Amino acid sequence: MSLADLQSWLLQEGVRDDLDAITQLTVRNELDNLAPDPSAPSATAIDWPRLLLAGSILARSDRRHDQEAALRIATAAISLANGQALKDAGAVLLGKLSNFRAIALATNRGLLAADIDGRLGVALRLEAQRREMDRSILVQSSGAWLQVNDFQQRFWSNAGGERWLSASAPTASGKTFLVLQWLIDQVIAREARVAVYLAPTRALVSEIETSLKRLLGNTEVIEVSSLPLPDKYRAARAGGARVILVFTQERLHFLANVLSDVLSIDLLIVDEAHKIGDNQRGVILQDAIERATRANPKLKAVFISPATQNPEELLTDAPDGVQTVAVDSDSSTVLQNLMVATQVPRKSKLWTLTLRHEGSTLPVGTLQLASTPDGLKKRLAFIAAAVGERGGTLVYTNGAGEAEEVADLISQLLPKLRPVDSELLELAELARKGVHQDFRLAPLVERGVAFHYGNMPSLLRLEIERLFRLGKIRFLVCTSTLIEGVNLSCRTIVVRGPRKGKGHPMEPHDFWNLAGRAGRWGDEFQGNIICIDPEDTQAWPSGVPSRARYPIKRESDAVLDLGDGMADYLSERGLSDISSIEDTDKFEQVGAYLLTTFMRLGSISAASLSKRHDAASIAKLDQALGALAAQIEIDVDLAARHPGVSAVGLQRLLDAFRSYGGDVENLLLAEVASNDSYDRFITIMGRINKHMFLAFAPDSRIRLYALIVVKWLKGYSLARIIRDSIEWHQNTGRSFKLPDLIRGTMELVEQIARFRAPKYLSAYMDVLHLHLREIGREDLIDDGLDIGTQLEFGVSSTTLLSLMELGLSRMSAVVLYEKIARDDLSREECVAWIAERVGQLQTMGVPAIIIREVRERLTLPGDIAT
Repeated sequence: MSLADLQSWLLQEGVRDDLDAITQLTVRNELDNLAPDPSAPSATAIDWPRLLLAGSILARSDRRHDQEAALRIATAAISLANGQALKDAGAVLLGKLSNFRAIALATNRGLLAADIDGRLGVALRLEAQRREMDRSILVQSSGAWLQVNDFQQRFWSNAGGERWLSASAPTASGKTFLVLQWLIDQVIAREARVAVYLAPTRALVSEIETSLKRLLGNTEVIEVSSLPLPDKYRAARAGGARVILVFTQERLHFLANVLSDVLSIDLLIVDEAHKIGDNQRGVILQDAIERATRANPKLKAVFISPATQNPEELLTDAPDGVQTVAVDSDSSTVLQNLMVATQVPRKSKLWTLTLRHEGSTLPVGTLQLASTPDGLKKRLAFIAAAVGERGGTLVYTNGAGEAEEVADLISQLLPKLRPVDSELLELAELARKGVHQDFRLAPLVERGVAFHYGNMPSLLRLEIERLFRLGKIRFLVCTSTLIEGVNLSCRTIVVRGPRKGKGHPMEPHDFWNLAGRAGRWGDEFQGNIICIDPEDTQAWPSGVPSRARYPIKRESDAVLDLGDGMADYLSERGLSDISSIEDTDKFEQVGAYLLTTFMRLGSISAASLSKRHDAASIAKLDQALGALAAQIEIDVDLAARHPGVSAVGLQRLLDAFRSYGGDVENLLLAEVASNDSYDRFITIMGRINKHMFLAFAPDSRIRLYALIVVKWLKGYSLARIIRDSIEWHQNTGRSFKLPDLIRGTMELVEQIARFRAPKYLSAYMDVLHLHLREIGREDLIDDGLDIGTQLEFGVSSTTLLSLMELGLSRMSAVVLYEKIARDDLSREECVAWIAERVGQLQTMGVPAIIIREVRERLTLPGDIAT
């Protein structure tokens, strides 16, 4: 019998009964409020020596299900077995799986006595030490050795040199921690002066920036910044401190524009790289990668993605002559228990939990609810409150409004905290002062419950995540933001009918990316995913998803694979008014990318994407693009500055400027503090809709969009914008629901002021500057801060920008700015102002969390320094 045959026999027959028994026992131990089950197996009936021997054999396999079984055996031995010898054997088995963090976790929790090496025999001790040495890597920058798992070791050993690397592993495999350590090591040891870490969302940018600063400590060798301002880049290139820039793809484009494409990046890391396939924004990421590569063909690129099928796909666009390597892992570091919850017939408070694994099922037990779950929201809330009573529970909902309601329902089932933790009180204060006095989050966090969605201010989100990790927030109700790369783990996830986007059932790979949050490595031995009503086809149209890995496919390739739709759209784009064209959302972004590529290369057939599509389709695209390019006078450099904005729209805007009969100054944006700023934004947004793209449609909402943009640029706090909206509704007699108005305002800020407005107003100003040069009116061109950057951060004054350059969140910067008289303070002057008044900030009404952020971010004189 071969080793593979033996391993298969062990799983199917040899130790199947004992495996099922320990699975039931370990899973039951993870859950709360299960009814007693006299038929449940007993740990004393397990043949532990035989099972542990089987585990050591299974641990030698590369197959995921064999390794999971070995991990299950090791975890059960440590947590269930009686006797230190059996627990030690479980730890040895974890060592064979290179799962050293689980051994440390067991020791920290008191499940395993300290100094296991001292209790092992000589042979086992030598074997363990050899394994630890084999699974250790040297961090050159610090001289420290790190114990790693198989994926981490393969990443580290393959990431050296000049090769492009694409690495994929399950969510809970320690990717982010190791990549950040490697990044710091590379910037110091390889003397890469400028490194860029690309993250798909602002939430992940904030998290990565904070993690890097924490890892670096007080070192002055490397600076970390998330602002697309040229100062730190130029200083690094001139021989100053090396810099790590943590950006979204949009921010990388902003910096490249400010530097007029004189941007040379030494090292580019693309996190959540599978987002290159996202609708609308995937092509902007693809464009950012290609733009950085064109600027420096010797750029080293590293792509990181969670559990993808084909990580090598991201390497196909590497420059000619560059070596590439893919590191792919599907190994488990944490057990994940997928369970379904089904109501017991005629008993609404009783729910049967069944474990699904490798095509089989195991009964887990019956869950008892505290109250009758009338309605789907109560069903989700009450099951979560019951099964995850001890905390660390994440509840997935399909929208921000639903998240708030489910969180409220959960809070009503929990006893009041007496006394309330001081950090929860500080979070409640921040919610009331930073958003609104009656924001629903505030009273919830005082009971250890919170909700979390993408449009919330970053400081608020980060504090919610921090307190959830600490266990002070026991229940966190979230939306799809948690799929977008936020590194937040939990013990249990509860979900019913998950959707992503506007009602679209969640794809299996997205579901398992979410499920990967259950049981973060080093924090838990296992994680639990509870899926409610598995037989309900409305909730689960295709059933509860089986484990799946994400297929990487660029947005541009996915659109081109639709057939002749793109070529037809391009032909129509050149002839028709934009308002009469269908499917603009589907084709406009990719169409803009293809047109710019054609303008640069003279033919799409010369682009790397042509290798992935048939020659006939490429020829038809070339024909349509050639006809469009013939109509365009603007140069390719201007078009390339604005990914996702069609050069056709830019040309039509230029034509509109040329035919404008009024005073050319009327085409300019007005200073945001001027009286006519609001009216000017209204006019310009209408002009963009008419000539460039329907970015601010429908026209009936332009006045609202312009008002949000003006207030955002003026540096208004979110709380002030919300108060103004409430006052307007009251003065005009318009009815409103406060929670809806708060959420709607936050969405307007994110989607209009921070996404569409920067993208299209920046393009508008670039085309206008071209026109002003044509007519000899360069005197009207303002070389100050680009409007796109101003909108991205919501700043127009020097003082506010200086505060953000110091590393403060916008919420903190705005609160301080409201107390500062001058609008022209430099960074040094801002530090001096804060140092002089830091002891008075609390009496000024500044929330405690903002004061803490100020102390953490700034180096202040005396005892204030941190």
